[in-house]
Amino acid sequence: GDMDFKVAGTEDGITACQMDIKVSGISSEILIQALEQARKGRLHILHEMRKTISSPRPDYKPHVPRIVQMTIPREFIGAVIGPGGKIIQDMQRETNSTIVIEEVGEFGIIDIVAVDKDAIEAVKKKIKAIIAIPEIGEVYTGKVKTIVPFGAFVEILPGKDGLLHISEIDWRRINDIESILKVGDEVTVKLIDIDRTTGKLKLSRKALLPKPGSNHPKQ
Repeated sequence: GDMDFKVAGTEDGITACQMDIKVSGISSEILIQALEQARKGRLHILHEMRKTISSPRPDYKPHVPRIVQMTIPREFIGAVIGPGGKIIQDMQRETNSTIVIEEVGEFGIIDIVAVDKDAIEAVKKKIKAIIAIPEIGEVYTGKVKTIVPFGAFVEILPGKDGLLHISEIDWRRINDIESILKVGDEVTVKLIDIDRTTGKLKLSRKALLPKPGSNHPKQ
């Protein structure tokens, strides 16, 4: 025909339209008629759709591929990428996802493309851990990275280690740290202080253990 007219919208009105014509123009009467036909057709389709689903689902099905966007402070872009791109490459490999970061003003805009919801959530969790700022009083489950004579260094967040001093491991006296902790062990600790000068983190395990003679952990 002389005209190809596509109209999309809701019950409330038109949201998009496209017209291709092969003639020099059309009259207002033809345009009004076409829009009215489109309105009736749109309402009929919406009515039939509601017989199956009355409103949009709050989320896609779990196995639907998806793309999401995160915004982070610009100063954390390097931490998410990692030395030579190691961190972001590891995240992509472990979650079978594609991650793209673009610096826009004071922010880093991260686009995450993955095959399902679980992969998206795994990437978001890793990124949130990287950009998280340790807070005094918070409890973390970390991994023992190094054991030294005076305690153990525990990674509570990606790239953020704290000292678990030997005196903060248990209420009882500890002579041999490796009798309780070994490199690679997961340990739950509380961040009890941050050195204002050096930024070093001070951790405690015993703060989460019942104090001898008490049924409650140390506060």
